[in-house]
Amino acid sequence: MTDFSRRSVEIAGVTKTVYVAGSGPAVVLMPEMPGISPDVLRLARWVRDAGFTVHVPSLFGLDGAHPGAEGVEVVRRACVSAEFRAFAGGGTSPVAAWLRGLARRAHEECGGPGVGAVGLCFTGNFALAMALDPAVIAPVVNHPSLPLDDPGGLELSDEDARALRERVTRDRLKVLAYRFDNDRWCTGQRFAAYRALLGDAFDGRVLPGDSARTDPPPFFRDVVGTPHSVVTAHLVDEEGHPTVRARDEILAFLRERLSG
Repeated sequence: MTDFSRRSVEIAGVTKTVYVAGSGPAVVLMPEMPGISPDVLRLARWVRDAGFTVHVPSLFGLDGAHPGAEGVEVVRRACVSAEFRAFAGGGTSPVAAWLRGLARRAHEECGGPGVGAVGLCFTGNFALAMALDPAVIAPVVNHPSLPLDDPGGLELSDEDARALRERVTRDRLKVLAYRFDNDRWCTGQRFAAYRALLGDAFDGRVLPGDSARTDPPPFFRDVVGTPHSVVTAHLVDEEGHPTVRARDEILAFLRERLSG
């Protein structure tokens, strides 16, 4: 991780580590469970090399390593943490407020028309919760897994859901989203719920599960147990592959929204 600068960022009395690299408009890339893996860092470098200042906040797990058996314990701790709302009925995760503060600070520092927010898995929906802040204009929701016990849940409070719908309509935001068709953690029910909330502003794209990488790292093979991480652990880094096309579409979406 030597090509990233390591910062301690304090927002509203809470300090977290954020890894930063690149130049240009800011993109906040949130890690997938159970942490900032080499696959997450690979995606961060692609974002950086596309002309953005990427900010990767450390929210859980061990930074920079492929998770092993300890990944299960990271999931358990996150599920009972006061920062996250992993189960139905909990509303919006409190950590989203900290992430909105990070987006505002990154926008002030990097300039441009606004900030991109890319969520992955456990943090997938946080990109939407961050869009409640005017600084966030390019939300990307990748295979959102929360709430874990409700396949059609959104992990948003009723108040935040209404405010998000109003913001999307008022500012003509677009929300880009991805999942595999046989993902048991992010189902078609969840994408249907997003579309019901956001209408045509929600661009949910579905890849065939048989296009997922067949030899992902052990945590994804043994614990996740299903095609899931479209642009990280289950990406097949071959030209023209569906997962690589998804990555390129995300980068193009960020350029379109943030280059003006």
